[in-house]
Amino acid sequence: MLTEKQIQDISNDVTLVNDLSDDDLVEFCNIANQRYRAGSPIITDENYDFIFISELVKRLPNHPFLKQVEDEIEGFSEEKTKLPEKMLSTDKAYSWAEVEKWLERISKFSDEITFASDDIVIKGTAKLDGFAGYDDGVKLYTRGDGNKGSDISRVFERGLGILNDSERGQGPGEIVIKRSYFESHLSSHFEYPRNFQASLIKEKELDHFANDAINAKAALFVPFKQLPFWQGSIKEFRNQFAEIVVELEHGVDFDIDGVVFEVVNPDLKIHMGSNRKFHRWQIAYKENKEKAQVRVISITAQVGRTGKITPVAELEPTQLSGATIYRATGHHYGLVKEQGLGAGSVVELTRSGMVIPKINKVLKKAKVEIPSHCPSCDSDLVWDSDFLMCPNVNFCPDQVVGKMIYFFKILANNDGFGQATIKKLYENGIRQVSDIYLLEIDHIMAMGFGEKTSKNLIEQLNRSRQESIEDWRFLAAFGVQRLGMGNCENLLKNYSIGEIFELTAEDISSIDGFAELTADQIFEGLASIKEQYQVLMKGGFELEKTPLKNDENLSDNPFQNKKIVFTGAMSHSRSDLEKQAKMLGISVAKSVSSKTDFLIIGENVGQSKMNDAKKHSIEIMTESEYLKKLNT
Repeated sequence: MLTEKQIQDISNDVTLVNDLSDDDLVEFCNIANQRYRAGSPIITDENYDFIFISELVKRLPNHPFLKQVEDEIEGFSEEKTKLPEKMLSTDKAYSWAEVEKWLERISKFSDEITFASDDIVIKGTAKLDGFAGYDDGVKLYTRGDGNKGSDISRVFERGLGILNDSERGQGPGEIVIKRSYFESHLSSHFEYPRNFQASLIKEKELDHFANDAINAKAALFVPFKQLPFWQGSIKEFRNQFAEIVVELEHGVDFDIDGVVFEVVNPDLKIHMGSNRKFHRWQIAYKENKEKAQVRVISITAQVGRTGKITPVAELEPTQLSGATIYRATGHHYGLVKEQGLGAGSVVELTRSGMVIPKINKVLKKAKVEIPSHCPSCDSDLVWDSDFLMCPNVNFCPDQVVGKMIYFFKILANNDGFGQATIKKLYENGIRQVSDIYLLEIDHIMAMGFGEKTSKNLIEQLNRSRQESIEDWRFLAAFGVQRLGMGNCENLLKNYSIGEIFELTAEDISSIDGFAELTADQIFEGLASIKEQYQVLMKGGFELEKTPLKNDENLSDNPFQNKKIVFTGAMSHSRSDLEKQAKMLGISVAKSVSSKTDFLIIGENVGQSKMNDAKKHSIEIMTESEYLKKLNT
């Protein structure tokens, strides 16, 4: 049996999950679950799901703990009453692929009873992170083991309200505390909302915190029927999934633990039924934040196009979110020194949202080795704040190659100039993008490219010159420090692209949004690319001019210098609308904020953007209203 010290060591990553025996792992999962349900969690939900339960599934996939509803927490009446309906746990999905498998199962069950797939209705609500209960109108029961629960009707006798001041007897729901109230009134007294929520249920008398929350109608029983919901067909569900999730997650003022989706059709629900732990007609989607505790084999230094040396942790091969992970970035060497990241370290690895693996924290430190020379050109490295840098900006092979790759990536109007092609060009003496545009087919073939490939590369170079491209994107492709796409667009709203190379640092710093340090770096960067720019422009690039703020032809535009957001399905191409707006001096953003002036809506608009617009008193108009006003 685990001692309290052992439990704390596991909770605090002193003892790692890989060091636990199977029995200790099962026992810890039980303890962590019981304390969570009692309102005194010892680890986060993420660590419970993605480290400990994930490890248990790997080791003992058929263990009874994984197949049954958890036992009732201590502190409730030993007398149990049969629930009016089963309150089982909810099966979980951490990716769209897993949700898709659930939909396939629904389809299979519907075929068995010849239920038309077009008639299947899916409903979605937020998955509350509170205490589950069932209100039959007379008594309120805990979930118990899913079949029988304890009577906790005393919470209503104590004055606990029901969401929307609705009536009793609405079936399953959860006892929760409003997130906004917890943060403003309780967060300095309780570590987690569950710590507080537990006090509402226990048999002891309520303290003043609980009474105040009840009186403020911040502590509530929320019947699931009262939650905001999305409902639609399987086709709509598939097409709008990401937007539905965001809308539901932001639709309540309570702590949530994902989003729950379920089949609405009664006949199909009955046919799908349940197993010992889950209803088959229901699933909870939670953002994938799977974690693993992994040992570091070594640290490899890599050089980026800006000269920054990035430490890459070479890892013991580890399965995470369906992929084998061999390496992860250490971000920068300042962090390596601070965290003690080196060969032999043990790290917590996260692969949130099925994307690039990330080192979340170092669990066991090791000796840190800081390189003194560039791994690409052997130059002496220098520190710039927390960053280790190679100062050989013009001749370091990795930096030169990286800059050329970056140019074609940002230009985004060509194919074929990826890492392999650029490296081969570099090996044959090419050092600048402008050199590439001077090549002819026989030059490329002489470098070892085949005739077909050489012809294709020439065609892609011609295409990138002939297709029109925004001048700010073209400028951003040079990779000047502090001149990302946004700053390029801002700069070119004040000066034409032909004028910027004659600007002083003072001229640049006088533009709104450019600080003195930024202006100095931009001034130096523009000087370094001036010659390349001139060579490329002689090649005939078709640049779309960014309208200057003082252009006379924009003076009648009612949206000039306003910030707008497009959302929903438009009758015109969204990208064309955005491009047109920018040409007219309108600022286009992707998300609604307090600085947004207009929200332009099409069909099937997500509720979250609408709510944000109303919250900030932003004017909402349809696409047709916008175009009519624009052309008036």
